Amino acid sequence: MSQTLFEKYGGFATVSRIVMDFYDRALDSDQIGDFFEGVEMKKLIDHQTKFIATLMGGPASYTNERLAAMHARLAINNTDFDEMKKLLAETLVEHGVAEEDIAAVAHEIEVRRDSIVTA
Repeated sequence: MSQTLFEKYGGFATVSRIVMDFYDRALDSDQIGDFFEGVEMKKLIDHQTKFIATLMGGPASYTNERLAAMHARLAINNTDFDEMKKLLAETLVEHGVAEEDIAAVAHEIEVRRDSIVTA
């Protein structure tokens, strides 16, 4: 049986570090930083860790309906979404994730664009 990216890169411990570094970038972003004002980051990081684990084939699971419900009030547009994808890819590079594996994660995010982009 083939190994998931989640397993290949060390499971939740690695994904958690990736997510924390991703949010450092996101909070500094002129494009998407404002989305996180007044947000309970500890809770958000927990949810995002599970979401990225899902994208990497890990045990957590988010349905498109749940993603849509979680993002509906945020008015995220395609430019915001693209910034998030770019920052995540940069973070994955920094954590030694192989180019083809980053492309696989980017694809998993892209197929969920319609559930996240609401503006």
